[in-house]
Amino acid sequence: MYKTNYLKQFVQQVFEKIGCSRENADTISEILLRAEERGISSHGMIRVKDYYQMYKAGRINTKPEIKIKRETPSTAVVDGGGGFGMVAAKQSMEIAIEKAEKAGSGWVSTRNSNHFGIAGYYAMMALEKDMIGVAMTNANSLVAPTFSKSRMLGTNPIAVAVPAGKFPPYVADFATTPIARGKLAIKGKKGERMEDGFVQDKQGNPSDDPDIIKEGGAILPLGGDRLHGSHKGYCLNSIVDIFSAVFSGANFGPFVPPQVPYLPLPEEQVGTGLGHFFGAMRIDGFQEKDEFKRRMDQWMETFKSSESAEGKPSVLIPGEPEREAEQKSASEGIHLLEPIQKDLKEVADELDIPFEIK
Repeated sequence: MYKTNYLKQFVQQVFEKIGCSRENADTISEILLRAEERGISSHGMIRVKDYYQMYKAGRINTKPEIKIKRETPSTAVVDGGGGFGMVAAKQSMEIAIEKAEKAGSGWVSTRNSNHFGIAGYYAMMALEKDMIGVAMTNANSLVAPTFSKSRMLGTNPIAVAVPAGKFPPYVADFATTPIARGKLAIKGKKGERMEDGFVQDKQGNPSDDPDIIKEGGAILPLGGDRLHGSHKGYCLNSIVDIFSAVFSGANFGPFVPPQVPYLPLPEEQVGTGLGHFFGAMRIDGFQEKDEFKRRMDQWMETFKSSESAEGKPSVLIPGEPEREAEQKSASEGIHLLEPIQKDLKEVADELDIPFEIK
């Protein structure tokens, strides 16, 4: 087990060593470790090697200049300068919150960025101001739309955070596919196979190989197939792509640049980088804060009191599993798979940074 502070310091050293400012390296390490703490390891330390290799391949600007390119009192388009997505995303969400404070709601679409970690981090930033937060991002094309064998969309997550009163906040953070690429990578490192409805080979046939995307295969939309509602997952996925990229001027669909170095850049570009979308809404734009929080508590109590099916656990409120993971990691530390530790050690050795394998 690793202590969070040890890993955070290590990550900060990595990104400072490759040219990031101390502030930006701190942002990156904070968000990667928040993913680990919340049990979303697919977006945690496993990404360090990916990001480092992206830097070595010349696909990341370690000194980005974040700029507002267009704005109104309640909206903005932000250019992320081609840097690490966490840097542009955090600043974009701060802009959305600032606009919400003045206009009641704030909406920001961001272009020329890269992978930004867990969407929930940015949605939860709004909770500090008693606001509702929204965050989403498109990603490089690993997902085949319903009936397609071609990879056209990313895993395109959505996150929504809503404050409550006596209960912890509601936090939904989910991909619009049955599995994220990072979780496939973890399955592959564990030597596990996939169940039906997650991935297909390059001919569109079902597959149980978690590494099939390296061979031209694809992830399926949420639902898996048309019979089980994959067309609805496809709709959710495409909404994220439009809000994140068509709004901002980023690349959409199959034109999004890959966030892993082993995949080549698309021959054609229709924008700059990949895109994100953020929103913040003041509660008092709809009703008094205390009344809203009381009603959110009532909503949560209603759902928690629903009777579970035989042999099933109690109904969960979105965000509960992640909070439990945070409590566990705070007391026990963070477990990293051996292959991930070896990847981190490889990066550490190249940069002459200490890292202990446990």
